[in-house]
This record gives sequence, structure tokens and C-alpha cells, in this order.
Amino acid sequence: MAVFNLFKLSVLLTLLSDFKISSPWPSLFTHKQTTAVFPPLCNRIECPNYDVIHSGNGYEVRVYNSSMWATTGPIDDISFVDGTKIGFLRLFKYIQGGNNYNQQIEMTGPVITEITPSDGPFCESSFLVSFYVPKKNQPDPPPANGITIQKWGPTYVAVRQFGGFVKDSDIGVEAAALSASLAGTVWSDAIEKSHSGEITTTYTVAQYNSPFEFDNRVNEIWFTFDM
Repeated sequence: MAVFNLFKLSVLLTLLSDFKISSPWPSLFTHKQTTAVFPPLCNRIECPNYDVIHSGNGYEVRVYNSSMWATTGPIDDISFVDGTKIGFLRLFKYIQGGNNYNQQIEMTGPVITEITPSDGPFCESSFLVSFYVPKKNQPDPPPANGITIQKWGPTYVAVRQFGGFVKDSDIGVEAAALSASLAGTVWSDAIEKSHSGEITTTYTVAQYNSPFEFDNRVNEIWFTFDM
């Protein structure tokens, strides 16, 4: 079983780093579709619960319920893809029993990467990669070296969805598109106020699908904020 898991991880990481196919479809949001697509993965594995409180043109606003997340330490890298791969490797070890309880944990979705962008084109950004802790483990998430257990209170998130395999070149484009969609709204004001102390605005990429899934891929850009 250990050899099989290592083989799966090797293939998964290779796909994460080397797969260069561009999305065969545009963003899942269009002018005719303003309601987010529920990620198909969440019909098969556990995902955090949320309520949609507003659907706009190219975005929706959600409130996530209180929950626990396992998060890596900061990873400094120029590449989002490489930083996420490093973080995922740490989390994979954690859920395979590399924690203080030697406990295996079920995979959940999405894997999220919080990005604090660099202040220059050739500087390293900072990435925090997180895994939603399953409900059965939420009362007592296993601690582990290099992993922080974060407790979210109710969390507001503005979301834009897009398809395909995520590439470094997608991130800024999709974040800018979400920002443009929100411009002039009360949500934009709340986001700006919540991030007013930051040199560069922190945002998050959520990835729902296994690299083995080629169709109906769902990714999201998140702006978190307070109300």
C-alpha cells in the first residue's frame, strides 16, 4: 500500500508540474451565467459548507461556516504552481499519517493556496497551502510539525470560477477579472477595507479536481473579507 501511495503521489506531482494543456473553454462565468458551478468533486468527497448571499456578473459572494483547516508554513517561490506543489506534498504526508497521532485522514476539497504577491516582477511571492479538515476530525485535528491548524470563523468570500489546469499565467488574469467584476460594489469596498493594511492584496486560489480529471475542471479565485 505504501508503494502504491508513493506511486500515485509521484504521478500526481508530475501532472501538477508538467501538464501544459490550456483550458478548452473560457471562464465558467459568462454574461449569461452568473451562478457558480457547484464543483462536481464535492459530490464525491467532503467540502466545506457555505451559503451564497449574492450572485453578480462574473462572481458570487459566499459565507463559509466555521471550520478547521490544516495549513503549511509560508512557502516562498516565484511560481504559484511550484509553491502549491511543495505545499501539497507536505499536506499529503500529513493526511497519510505523518502527524502526531499517526492518523490517516480522508482527502477533502478544495486544496487552497493563499497568495501574498511579491512587490516586483522577479521577486518571490509567499504561499500558504491549506487542506479542509474533515468533519469527523474537526473536534481534534491531529497536530504535526510544520502544519498549523487554523480555525475559521464565519468567512466572507468573493469568488470567480474558471476551468482547465491552473497555470502561473492564469492567476493574475483571473484575479484582475474578479476585481473588475466587483468594481463599484459594496463588496469591493469591503474587500478594500479588509486589506487596507497590506502592501499587496492577498488572495486565494482553490483547486477542486484531481490531476487525473480532464473534463469539467473547476478552479476559483477567492477574495476574503470582513463585513
